[in-house]
Amino acid sequence: MLTVTDLSVRYGAFPAVAGISFSVSRGEFVSILGPSGCGKTTLLRAIAGYVYPDAGEIVLEGRPITYATPQQRRIGMVFQNYALFPHMTVAQNVGFALALERRPAAAIRARVADMLGMVKLEGFEARRPGELSGGQQQRVALARALAFSPQLLLLDEPLGALDLRLREAMQIEIRRVQREAGVTAIFVTHDQGEALAMSDRVAVMNAGRIEQLDTPRTIYAAPDTTFVAQFVGKSNILEARVMVAQASSLDVSIAGISMRLAHPLGAKRLTVGDTCRLCIRPEHLHVSRTGAAEAIPATIHSVQFLGAHQLVELHTHVGTLLANTVDPWSPGDEAYVAWDVAHLRLLSD
Repeated sequence: MLTVTDLSVRYGAFPAVAGISFSVSRGEFVSILGPSGCGKTTLLRAIAGYVYPDAGEIVLEGRPITYATPQQRRIGMVFQNYALFPHMTVAQNVGFALALERRPAAAIRARVADMLGMVKLEGFEARRPGELSGGQQQRVALARALAFSPQLLLLDEPLGALDLRLREAMQIEIRRVQREAGVTAIFVTHDQGEALAMSDRVAVMNAGRIEQLDTPRTIYAAPDTTFVAQFVGKSNILEARVMVAQASSLDVSIAGISMRLAHPLGAKRLTVGDTCRLCIRPEHLHVSRTGAAEAIPATIHSVQFLGAHQLVELHTHVGTLLANTVDPWSPGDEAYVAWDVAHLRLLSD
């Protein structure tokens, strides 16, 4: 439905977007996730037509729109600050684009009523934005973006100004409305929880590039790079030395402990003697008071209570490790830590 090919945007000598290519299917909800300054908003604005790229192509429904004006693209956009007109009523804000198209007044009223019903704001037609809560303003902005039946919906960190409980509620509402409207959506956020909870796929951006584009489950369970592993969720990065490189597996050594990893890319990228990085999530580390054969000694440095479990920080001779545990631990306790080989992920850098 949307195809972006080799897209680059520069601000002077700074490459805000550096040769990005990806596609989005019809009806899909894709999040662009990354830290501040990684280029995600610039990418969104280039798709919307508010920034023209220095190179590359954007095609929407088979139609090149790389240098089309925003009005020519029929793309709805929800801005971070909502950008509602303060002097207009809710109904006037939602029907603004329809009025510009000179649609009949009766048709505008009917469409506005439909949109306000979809975002559950019936009865708010005569209010002005200043009389609404942040969550209500966000719903108005969403209704306005959808009112003229756009081909694509873009959302630029629309939940950043909301408190945690309201933000979580609005995540559910945005997905509900997007599905009911049947519109394709691209959602920009720096909040990994939002991206994982809301998306069909997540594109993790870093320094103007997409490091990985995949389902939320794959992004979390099988990160491709060190950046993705560390940015999405908590992770442990282990240094290992390659002992044997075969067609579909690697024998590696971590702190003198040998293990075999099933990984088809290993033999292509690594040779004997190379150092590689492995990722394992805290829930796949086992902390105990007695050492098993392949466990390493550790000292509990800190304990963070998180309700259903504790996150413990352990100091070991292979570095600082994080582990989830339900057992009671205190700083200074001596322990042993081991990991599941099946959950070790070989990183590409």
